[in-house]
Amino acid sequence: MAARPTIERTTVGVAPARAGFPAAEVASYVLDTGSGPAVTVWSYGATLIDVQVPDREGRYANVCVRLPDLDAYLDRRTNPYVGASVGRYCRCVSGAEFTLDGVRHTLDRNEGEHHVHGGSEGLDRRVWSAEASRDGDALEVRLSVLSPDGDQGYPGALTVGASYRIEPDGTLVIAYTARTTAPTVVGMTQHAFWNLAGEGTIDGHRLRLGATEAVRFDEDLIPLPGAPEDVRGTARDFTAARSLDGVRVDNCFLVPDGPVCAELADPRSGRVMRLGTDQPAVGVYTGDWFAGRPRGGICLETGALPDAPNRPDYPSVRLDPGDRYRHRSVYRFDCD
Repeated sequence: MAARPTIERTTVGVAPARAGFPAAEVASYVLDTGSGPAVTVWSYGATLIDVQVPDREGRYANVCVRLPDLDAYLDRRTNPYVGASVGRYCRCVSGAEFTLDGVRHTLDRNEGEHHVHGGSEGLDRRVWSAEASRDGDALEVRLSVLSPDGDQGYPGALTVGASYRIEPDGTLVIAYTARTTAPTVVGMTQHAFWNLAGEGTIDGHRLRLGATEAVRFDEDLIPLPGAPEDVRGTARDFTAARSLDGVRVDNCFLVPDGPVCAELADPRSGRVMRLGTDQPAVGVYTGDWFAGRPRGGICLETGALPDAPNRPDYPSVRLDPGDRYRHRSVYRFDCD
């Protein structure tokens, strides 16, 4: 008989005070189904730390890249958003500025002249409040954080929620919500680096995307004017499963309608991860510039399109008081 689902909470350390936010204890939550995946989430950055999944022989391994300790997560030199909940706005905002209702807002410039992944003190750098609970045989940890008005230049006080839930069948559901006190822009993402082998690099993995279009970027990874590019027949064509051996990807693909937007497989272990989302895009990054661990994992970042606050031709990322931002992604793990 399989073990019953369990939730374990421990303390991993204290995150120091920074950017006007006090020092805070960092909690770790382990959600263990007892018969399938076990997931670890930390309250620092609402970060996904560990996802234990069996291979075709029933041997478990962590398929989500993790750093050695809290200090490594606190240090931006060693932590390129590994497993973090990224916001207020993921990806880029060109020139670190956008206009809303005729008012120009200037954001923190943390990537040259541009704003990337919520700024130098984004939500990935905060300690979130957290609590875990059981719902039948489903396990969930819910986290929340308040981003004050003017934080990193964004208007409105924003209350953000994140949840990690394991369903009885082993499906992992990651969801974000947000409410604001003033008109603003929001676009969260989950920045896990996935490695289904549990070690080494992602060479040998195979990737399939449902997308037939991708954003066209300039040298600063700012979207170029005009429509997305049709990737069929190009180096960015993953409409059929392709090996990632030696393939570098750092792009944003438009998500088509359907239950699966990406499928990642490791033929050596037999592990397969299928990802579905209600978001319009998925960023794909093969981790080639991951300091100390190049190509150690691949990011599949569901969310808004890059620079959408400045692109009226993209799906809107505006959030008004009284409305609720919602973002849901579903990860299913199997073996072939």
